Amino acid sequence: MNTITNALPNIPRLYTGICEWLACVIYLLVIYRRAPKWRSLLVAGIGLPAIIGIQYFDGTMSLDFWILGMLLAVAGMYLIIFLGAQTTPREGLYVTARAFVLAELVASLHWQIATFIGFNMHRRLSKTGLPTAMLATAIYLVGFGLAWAIERHNFERDKPMNPSRTAVSGSIIITIVTFAMSNLSFVSTNTPFSGSVGQEIFYIRTLVDLCGYAILGAQQEQARVARANVELASIDAKLQSEHQEYLQSKENIESLGRISHDLKHQITALRAEVDPEHAAAGFEQLEASVKEYSAQEHTGNSVLDVILTSKVKACEKKGITLTTVADGKLLTDMSSMDIATLFGNALDNAIEATSKVTEPERRLIKLALYQHGQFTVIRVENYYESALRTDDQGDLRTTKSDQRAHGFGVKSIKHIAGLYHGDVTIKARDHWFTLTVLLPR
Repeated sequence: MNTITNALPNIPRLYTGICEWLACVIYLLVIYRRAPKWRSLLVAGIGLPAIIGIQYFDGTMSLDFWILGMLLAVAGMYLIIFLGAQTTPREGLYVTARAFVLAELVASLHWQIATFIGFNMHRRLSKTGLPTAMLATAIYLVGFGLAWAIERHNFERDKPMNPSRTAVSGSIIITIVTFAMSNLSFVSTNTPFSGSVGQEIFYIRTLVDLCGYAILGAQQEQARVARANVELASIDAKLQSEHQEYLQSKENIESLGRISHDLKHQITALRAEVDPEHAAAGFEQLEASVKEYSAQEHTGNSVLDVILTSKVKACEKKGITLTTVADGKLLTDMSSMDIATLFGNALDNAIEATSKVTEPERRLIKLALYQHGQFTVIRVENYYESALRTDDQGDLRTTKSDQRAHGFGVKSIKHIAGLYHGDVTIKARDHWFTLTVLLPR
């Protein structure tokens, strides 16, 4: 094994520990956290001296145990992220891999710049070490500040990542290869990928760490785009399903309307022939049942009429009172599919929540469609009893056990509102849930 010529001091343990801790803090700030803020702060506060202590402990070990020392440092970072954000084990591994490469990159960049300006001369300038601390502070502010700006767009704060096993395995492999290649020169200079001059070694290490961090970033962006495509496909499937449900309901209601119309004429003819009182009473009951099927909503929009008629019947079966005040003419510029999906999802959610109310007199749903200034306002209100679940952004989360298969109702509504440059607001107060859609005229 060749020795390194013109060797320069390696990165001090203190700076390495600080970089590893700061990298963990950056990811605690940008990823979805199940843990409360006080817990994240507590874990981060304990983590700083712990990580620095691990680094100094590693420094007392011989080179034969160098890999073991690095694994201890990675384990410390994993615990900070796992406990501080309360991630799943798989999420914790995925994020720790990125945090470790980020820490290596910033630490290497810091020490490369420090050695370039002349470490020994720099150290002699001040016995207090103030210039060294100022240089480290400046580089850490820039390096980790840029990392925060990049990563906050790569991760979502309102829901967990749930990375696949393949993604986690890939990130771990990338991290191992990056670390091995960046530190190869410290093991042996007799390889095609090693450097033999001190400053050259620092340059190679920084460049390799930068490439590793970029590859991990590309991996995360690819995963994020894939999740977005899956979500859009689910929303589109929901739209198609709602539209097909509307078409089927329209056909059924039109058929019932024709049947009821014919039956009324038949009843009139029979009544003219049969006059006994008991027969007349029976015919009146029959006519009342026919009227039940012939009753339809009339809002001025045929699509909305079909949706409301079918939802009124669904509410009647569940003992729910649905009141509507709707000017369907305001929806002239909206496609039939969007009308069916928006109102269908809004009312389905309201019916599901209201059906769980124990007191029958509180099973109430109110729908209003009206114009206010330059906006078309759609408001659906319903009484509820079950606890609502929200994410960090205040958005509703599905109460169903299968998180991936459900929860797209509100997303579909927001998606449709966005198509018409509108906005959706949700409020829950005093057991009244209110969904409001504002669409500019």
